[in-house]
Order: sequence, then structure tokens, then C-alpha cells
Amino acid sequence: MSMQRRHLLGLVALAAAAAGAGVAWRHRGPMLSEAEQAFWAARFTDPEGRALDLASFRGHPVLVNFWATWCPPCVEELPMLNGFHTAHGPKGWRVLGLAVDQPRAVQAFMGRLPLNFPVGMAGFSGVELSRALGNPNGGLPFSVVFDRSGVVLHRKVGKVSEADLAAWAQTS
Repeated sequence: MSMQRRHLLGLVALAAAAAGAGVAWRHRGPMLSEAEQAFWAARFTDPEGRALDLASFRGHPVLVNFWATWCPPCVEELPMLNGFHTAHGPKGWRVLGLAVDQPRAVQAFMGRLPLNFPVGMAGFSGVELSRALGNPNGGLPFSVVFDRSGVVLHRKVGKVSEADLAAWAQTS
């Protein structure tokens, strides 16, 4: 076999390998950060003690809100989040509340203000999870928007506004 033919075969093999790697990369999806991977692997319970697996939310745009019953701005924004859930749930959006609180307090609160979206009991470990997702001081409320592939698109420390929700709804 001639040297020229060997070089040609080598180039063809290299091109085929590069094309295969490109196809594999596209089908694999985006690389998730360590914090995003930890978030999607997390499991909580709801206020009644039933399992809540965050991986079940993947494949949808998700608005996650860290809140507590003792946090006035958290309580003020919950009706807006309920409204967002009602308006955008049929469009594929999921809303998830992660309560940095005690189950009894959340149960009593939800008896007065029922929430139409799932609530997970994150407890005080929820503060660390929120820090890992971009909340440097662990303040509440804290909201994170994930795209369908599980990547963080938006973060907000403090109470959300209708304008925030409207802008986020356009990004899915």
C-alpha cells in the first residue's frame, strides 16, 4: 500500500472518529455542573412524609422556590407562584417549593394557604443546597429556574415579581 493511500485512509478514519464523537456529544446533552447534578439527585419528602424525587421534574422547565413559613417575603410571593403554576403548568412548566422549615409548620401554613404545586421539606440543609445553586448568603426567598435539560437559567435572591415570572416564562 502506498504512503499516500495510508495517509488518506488515516484522514478518513480520523474524520469518522470526529463525526462519531460529535454525534455522541449532541445526544448526550449539556454538561451539568456539580451543583446541578446534586440538585437533580436530591430526594425530599413532602409535608406529609411522602417521597419527592427531584429527578421526576427533569424534562420540564422548572421554577424552584426556597421558602419558609417564618419569612414574610416568602409568604407574600407564594400566591404569585401558585398563579404561575396554574397558568404555565399546562404549557409544561413545573413549580416546586422547597421549605427550609419544619413539617408541622408547613402543614399548618398550607392548611391556611393551600399550594397547588409540590412542596418538599428541605429543612435547614436547603440553605446549603440554595448556596450551591448560587445563593451566596443563603437568604430567603431564593428562586432558581432550570431549563428542560436541567441547567440553571435564572436565579433570584429575594421576592420574585410578576415581571420576573413573565420573563422566565419566555425562556422555556
